[in-house]
Amino acid sequence: MAEEYPDPPAAHPSLSAADLKRRLDTGESVRLLDVRDRNEFEQWHIDGPSVTATQLPFAKFLQAKVTDGVDDLVADVDGDGPITVVCGRGESSGFVAGLLIDHGVDARNLADGMRGWARLYESHEVPCDAATVVQYQRPSSGCLSYLVVSDGEAAVVDPLRAFADRYADDAADHNSTLRYALDTHVHADHVSGLRRLVDDHGVEPVLPARAADRGVTFDVTELGDDETLAVGSTTLDPIPLPGHTTGMTGFRVGGVLLAGDSLFLESVARPDLEEGDAGAPDLARSLHETLTERLAPLPDETLVAPGHYSESVDRADDGTYTAPLGTLRERLSAFDMDRETFVERICADVPPRPANVERIIAVNLGTDDADDDTAFELELGPNNCAAAPMDAA
Repeated sequence: MAEEYPDPPAAHPSLSAADLKRRLDTGESVRLLDVRDRNEFEQWHIDGPSVTATQLPFAKFLQAKVTDGVDDLVADVDGDGPITVVCGRGESSGFVAGLLIDHGVDARNLADGMRGWARLYESHEVPCDAATVVQYQRPSSGCLSYLVVSDGEAAVVDPLRAFADRYADDAADHNSTLRYALDTHVHADHVSGLRRLVDDHGVEPVLPARAADRGVTFDVTELGDDETLAVGSTTLDPIPLPGHTTGMTGFRVGGVLLAGDSLFLESVARPDLEEGDAGAPDLARSLHETLTERLAPLPDETLVAPGHYSESVDRADDGTYTAPLGTLRERLSAFDMDRETFVERICADVPPRPANVERIIAVNLGTDDADDDTAFELELGPNNCAAAPMDAA
């Protein structure tokens, strides 16, 4: 049964997730008041260079309304300017925004709360000489997906289930039919859109054969390391990039490398999500080989389009999260470390595991299932697929 909240004491304006993102993109100062519980805030919240965020639980505002202590709570909110109130669904924050308005404070409610933030999905075109490549960005988690379009056909790489219809619609907007859905590996942080795209849009699901070997239980086209996938007049050329998982595979489209969860703009993949801490050293050694040997033949001008980004990374001038491989070779110390130093460093400093990692992997393998609401809830949270930042000294 849904929790009921009291009506706001005064009418209040709302701010959409898209409007909030535009303000963050322009560097506008944003003053946030998050009224979720402390543990929810610490696990996942909106952040950025121009954000000042304060966490004060909803219960304090209920009490303050009775004791006439609202002004004292407002004094505890860091920053200056209008206050945007945030909660999980936009309900308790709506009450607090109305309470602040009633006390003469310039406030607004983030519409639909953090779940509205999680439904925000933006797209930008990646420069590519061989096809139209669209990068999809999910600010709430840092997940990146890609649509590759060529001569009436399209393929989506690392699709998210929550946005399955979007890919088919966008392919149609490019006068193309969405023919393939590919995952670069078995994901641990979000629910894949492969099966939804099969069921709802008749798309052919494709997995690297090494990823399928992890025990995928549904019908899927397995792509070998030496096979290519034709999309219109272009091809997606697989490049084995194990380390994050045994099956991790990148796809090259012309001069663009869809790198999946292998190489990011500020770090490299974490090696502990497939086999846990016990298997992390072996996968870390494989990741070192990926960086120093498997990627070595690619020229510096190869444009790396990763599977995730973090809030600390700046977008390119075209709005995408991409960077030339040569820039990353200079930026990231991982490329210059000897193998055992790399293994020690990456295994000693891994971030918290993504929420619900075992259940998400099971859903993506097909050994478990989840309805749409459950799937959406499972993947709420931050990007935790990268190791600690590895900037060059």
